[in-house]
Amino acid sequence: MTTPQDDAGPLVDEEARESAVRRLREAYAEESITHAEMDERLGRVLSAARHGELASVLDTLPPEKPGKPETTATIAAAGGRIRRRGAWRVPRFLTVESALGRVRLDLSRALFEHPAVDIELRLGTGRATIIVPRDAAVDLDAVQTGWKDLRYRPRQPSRPGGPVIRISGAMGYGRLRVRHAWR
Repeated sequence: MTTPQDDAGPLVDEEARESAVRRLREAYAEESITHAEMDERLGRVLSAARHGELASVLDTLPPEKPGKPETTATIAAAGGRIRRRGAWRVPRFLTVESALGRVRLDLSRALFEHPAVDIELRLGTGRATIIVPRDAAVDLDAVQTGWKDLRYRPRQPSRPGGPVIRISGAMGYGRLRVRHAWR
């Protein structure tokens, strides 16, 4: 006699779970699902024990697009400076981690391979500055600052067609400043 768990397929491994999380992030970036829907589905993916449970979470998402896989990168430093500028490739998902020190990301001349970029900040103490392209749309709703307020003044009017930059995560003691490039 089979139990319902036997019908749900084999146990979920970490590779399948990471793939499911990536698909959810991609669907959110393409605005196929809302933020609340992504949170609810992420909870189900992270608690899934069998492949059948993962499939039920992903079955209503749009099919994966063939081509380049989504890129993910992490820039980390325990102390000191993190600095990126010039013509550097911005991955689809970027995590910036620093316990102490300054962070300066200049995206004004960066190469964007995706129309939307998600930057997750995990910063302890120090100052962070992010310079975005003139025509970028910036979403800062998911940023938590501990000590000082976030500084950002949207560029008015913003031209359509620029990259969408979503910044999330947490910043402890220090100030996060986001500004548009002058040229």
